[in-house]
Amino acid sequence: MRSEKYSPAPAAVPAGAAVLTVPDACAGLRLDLALARLLPDHSRSRLKGWIDTGRVRVDGAPGVAKRKLAGGERIAVEPADEPALAADAAQPIALAVVHEDDAVAVVDKPAGLVVHPGAGRREGTLLNALLHRYPEVARVPRAGIVHRLDKDTSGLLVVARTPAAHTDLVRQLAARTVRREYIALARGDLAKAVDIDAPIGRHPDRRTSMAVVARGKPARTHVAPIERYGAATLVRCRLDTGRTHQIRVHLAAIGHPLVGDPTYGARARAAALPPFARQALHAERLAFVHPVSRREIAAVTPWPEDFARLVAALRAGAPR
Repeated sequence: MRSEKYSPAPAAVPAGAAVLTVPDACAGLRLDLALARLLPDHSRSRLKGWIDTGRVRVDGAPGVAKRKLAGGERIAVEPADEPALAADAAQPIALAVVHEDDAVAVVDKPAGLVVHPGAGRREGTLLNALLHRYPEVARVPRAGIVHRLDKDTSGLLVVARTPAAHTDLVRQLAARTVRREYIALARGDLAKAVDIDAPIGRHPDRRTSMAVVARGKPARTHVAPIERYGAATLVRCRLDTGRTHQIRVHLAAIGHPLVGDPTYGARARAAALPPFARQALHAERLAFVHPVSRREIAAVTPWPEDFARLVAALRAGAPR
C-alpha cells in the first residue's frame, strides 16, 4: 500500500497583508535584516515591531527576528496601526494646508496649537486634526509628524501620509537635506551674521528647559540679520539640525533671546519693546524632496498678523 506524503494546508494570509517570497540573494540573512532589504520603505524599528507583535509570518509560522532564512520562504507582513495613537481621537480642527498629495501634506500651523499630545493633554492638537483629515495616518508613526514646532511657534511642517513617505522624510532629516528657514525677532542689536555651533541638552537645573551643555547633542544654527531696530533685530535662522527649542536656546546663548520668549528671554535686560504674547518665531520656508516623485517641494508662508504688527511697530520706532 502506497503511503501519501502529508503537507499542511497553508495558513490563511490576513487581509491587507503583503506577501513576499524570499529571493536567493537574501539566503543566510536574519529575518529582520532580510525584511529591511525587501521593504526599504519601512524603518528597521517599525519592521522589528511588527515581527515582535506577531504581524510577520514565515511559511505560516510566527516570525522570529533572529531566524536565518534559506531562500524561497513565503513571508506575510501585516501592517499595524501605530499603538501610540490608540488613545488619540480624530477631531475636526481646522488646518491651513499649503500643499497636499497622496504621500505628503505641508501644514501652516498657527501659534497656540500643540503639535503632539502629551501628559494630561490628549485633545486639541495637530495630531488630532491630522487623524480627522487624513485617517490613513493612523498607520504612520506619530500620525505622520516627522518634525515639530513649539506650541507658540507658527509656520510650516511637513506631514507624511504613508509609512513609506515617513521613512523617506525621516532619512532626509537625518541627512540634513530638508531646508528649514525661520524668521524671528531677537532682542538687542545683532550687527553681523553668526553661525552658532553649540550642543544642546536638558538644562541641569530646570528639567523642562533646554540649554547649551557640553554633553548635549550637536546643534548648528545659521543666523543672519535682516533689519536692525536698535532694541531688536529681525533675523533669518536656518537649521542644520532640529534639536528641541534649538533657535530659542542658541539665540539666548549669544545674548540675543527671542522677543517674547517666556522661558529663555525672561531674564534678559534690554530696552523696552512693544508687548508680544509669545516667542517671536515663525517657520517661514520649508523645502524637501518629494518621497515619490523625487522633485523638490518648496513652500513659503506669510507672516502671521501678530508678528507683522510687531515688526511694523518696531519699524515705526526705529532710529532714522
